[in-house]
Amino acid sequence: MIDFPITDTHVHLLDTQKFKYSWAAGAPKLARDWTADDLAARARPYAIENIVFVEVDVDMPQYLEEGVWVQSLADSDPRLKGCVACLPLEKGPSIEPEMARLAELPVMRGIRRLIQNKSDPEFVLQPRFIAATKLLPKYKFSFDICIYHHQFGNVLRYVRQCPEVSFILDHIGKPGIRDGLTEPWKTHLREMASLPNVMCKLSGVTTEADHANWTREQLRPYIDHVIDCFGFDRIMYGGDWPVSELAGKYTDWLEVLDWATAGCTAEEKRKLFRDNGIRAYRL
Repeated sequence: MIDFPITDTHVHLLDTQKFKYSWAAGAPKLARDWTADDLAARARPYAIENIVFVEVDVDMPQYLEEGVWVQSLADSDPRLKGCVACLPLEKGPSIEPEMARLAELPVMRGIRRLIQNKSDPEFVLQPRFIAATKLLPKYKFSFDICIYHHQFGNVLRYVRQCPEVSFILDHIGKPGIRDGLTEPWKTHLREMASLPNVMCKLSGVTTEADHANWTREQLRPYIDHVIDCFGFDRIMYGGDWPVSELAGKYTDWLEVLDWATAGCTAEEKRKLFRDNGIRAYRL
């Protein structure tokens, strides 16, 4: 049992009256409003002390409005400490004025541009995308990497070109768990971990397995490999809620990760479930 307040570094809040989410047509279970109070209720008996909101792929061009909305939530909810907003970095350096506008919002900590849904395998290798990425440190922003495992190769090339940027790998790179795939994901993950400017979220793992039939024993080798590669100073807990609801209750993933790290020290568990997220996102 985790007996201290948790930092959840990957939470999606939705307001379906305010924003359009085209992707929700393919996930009707998620097509509703989701609030921080909903999260707190589903997390019981665990206490969520700090929340990092991660952009929810709102329809273009609502991404700036989403950032302003998150700030309004944070103004009245002390749990909501950080926000990772969307910016279309493929626009190149011309995106900087919008980056600066987001930086004026106190809750902003980072940027994510979804890569997993891009058909162009060289999406992140566009010179404009790289140039925009290199602007992030100017605004003290990190970049959240959200990919499927087959996109790892070019993403590694991208990250190597941006050594001054702090990267956070979401969902352990989305390995093919439901198909029992481990390679080349294991090799690529170790290569990513060799780069000192990258951290990794232990998040979104159950949704990469069979939603109805996954077991904790099936997930364990993937968890162990992440910890072995990144170590306890460069990993952090993420609930990936409410997307995680597709594969079970909020507490299911939390308890799997608690079980998988049962042999770790109290300090290591606090780093994973609380302290590293605070440090990475400057909460």
